[in-house]
Amino acid sequence: MSTSAEAADLSHQRALADWLPGRLAAEQPAILVLGDVMLDGWWSGSIERLCREAPAPVVDVQNRESVPGGAANTAMNLAALGARVSVAGIIGTDDAGVDLRNQLVAAGIDVTYLLDHPDMVTTTKIRISSGGQVMLRIDDSARSVPAEALAELGASVRSAVEHQQAVMVCDYGTGVLADPVRQGLMDALAGRDRREPGARPLLVVDSHDPRPWAPLRPDLVTPNAQETARMLDVRFPDGQERVEEVSRHADALLEATGAGAVVVTLDRDGTVLLRPDGVTHRTWARPAAEKQASGAGDTFVAALTLARSAGLPLTASLDLAQSAADVVVHQPGTSVCSTAQLSRYLKAFADTALDAVELERQLELHRAQDQRIVLTNGCFDVLHSGHTRYLNQAKQLGDILVVALNSDDSVRRLKGEGRPINAVADRAAVVAALSCVDYVTVFDTPTAAPLIRQLRPEVYAKGGDYTPEMLAETPAVEEYGGRVAILDYVADRSTTAVVNKIRDGEGAVQTN
Repeated sequence: MSTSAEAADLSHQRALADWLPGRLAAEQPAILVLGDVMLDGWWSGSIERLCREAPAPVVDVQNRESVPGGAANTAMNLAALGARVSVAGIIGTDDAGVDLRNQLVAAGIDVTYLLDHPDMVTTTKIRISSGGQVMLRIDDSARSVPAEALAELGASVRSAVEHQQAVMVCDYGTGVLADPVRQGLMDALAGRDRREPGARPLLVVDSHDPRPWAPLRPDLVTPNAQETARMLDVRFPDGQERVEEVSRHADALLEATGAGAVVVTLDRDGTVLLRPDGVTHRTWARPAAEKQASGAGDTFVAALTLARSAGLPLTASLDLAQSAADVVVHQPGTSVCSTAQLSRYLKAFADTALDAVELERQLELHRAQDQRIVLTNGCFDVLHSGHTRYLNQAKQLGDILVVALNSDDSVRRLKGEGRPINAVADRAAVVAALSCVDYVTVFDTPTAAPLIRQLRPEVYAKGGDYTPEMLAETPAVEEYGGRVAILDYVADRSTTAVVNKIRDGEGAVQTN
């Protein structure tokens, strides 16, 4: 368990620096994964002929691999990211169940509450591929879960929840999380107030239908777009319109799920956070070309739960989880994201600031695809929730977001001696790591007007504490017919306030 000082320190870490995954892993939060554990099979081979019985390809299997899937994949991701993980679920005594249990134990996962039953079939999903293309998936699962196994799991949940900092419910509809198990979890959490630190574990529900879990008042639920549409009985459009439509249904989703916050995952479009206070937050995925990848959603919710249980603010946790999911989609099969992989991924954003000439070339390629360029600028010294909310708003004004950073000398001229706290290379790395940011550049002139004239962004965005008339950059934007957009003002959020709070040794700032 983190000390209060450590938790306060983590709550200040809103920047996705490469050392952050290691710091979160060092917290070693205890997390229980309760749900539908599975075994994923990946069989690959060559196709050189069709079978005689039907016009179907014959796959000569040359490689077989089995890995934990479903809730077991979530557990594997948590373990790889440094959590102390326990798994609760039901498997069979069949070969698949033995294989699955052995792999979880080898990963250091506690399987005390992973029950087996001779009449249970361990859920397996075997994908058969050739030449990098999945040709067929074979699913094998129990038609019903033995009643005595459900009763035993439900009775064991109370002791399983003890001393956990977080509980993850992974309900994919196989029947393992039926009424006896839900009731067992409800009894285990009864009377434990989430407002009292350590009294109630963080509860995250990742379910095909979160509504049956609403009486437990989960802290977070993470439905995907299809699951969200089914709950609302609507059809969502694609792209940004889908995000806007999801956001319009925030109140209905929060009420239906009973959750403190809803994170809707949108595959290639990232995620959107919905909260009762009206605050939304977007992450943007960096998708790979089509590959045989599976389980990125499991990785996302695992990283999100780890970060929140270790004390990271919610919006920063979402950005970190998106980065972990981006790591996995570039790997074949059912994969996990480790602490080392996530650190390397974030470190890759270091030294990513492009000079204006190279950036101009890149933006022309985007314009050739009819994409709108949004540019904003600032010091972005110690990243805080005001920055991330502002940059998320800016991203939604177009397709490509460019952030121009004041050079160190420029910051010093604007803010005085002792600033910047972080050198421009560090500032560029952490801003570039945000999923909403596409490019970062640096300028040293008194205003961003010369850079604007060179790059000619369709939209120039600034925070709501300005008006267009106040901005020295407005004439440069208007010269070529661009638009100046003033974003919402976020009160009580500034780098100076954060720096003073840290220097004065005060408690954590309000987390978002």
